[in-house]
Amino acid sequence: MFGDVLLAIAILMILHAAFSTYEHLSLLKAAGRPEGSLPADIVVETLLALVLGIVAAAIRSPELKEITWRSEMKKRPLDELDPRLSFTNFAQRAGLLDADSSSKS
Repeated sequence: MFGDVLLAIAILMILHAAFSTYEHLSLLKAAGRPEGSLPADIVVETLLALVLGIVAAAIRSPELKEITWRSEMKKRPLDELDPRLSFTNFAQRAGLLDADSSSKS
């Protein structure tokens, strides 16, 4: 709940900073000098909203799960496991292709 509130505040701050930037650039354009940097308060508001959004996303994230082999084996019964290695496959497809080409000739 707290993370949701912080995330909503961060989104509103980003939107306010974007609107303030638009207004500032419109004012500069109306004054006839389109060059110029953003005011410091807009930059600070944007950076603060970014930090607040990162913190809110970290608070809202679910609890991390273990990814070790031991934790996975706690969930599975021994009857379900295949004792053979799944990556050992010695069948060669090239032999099948050679047999097909020799039978056609």
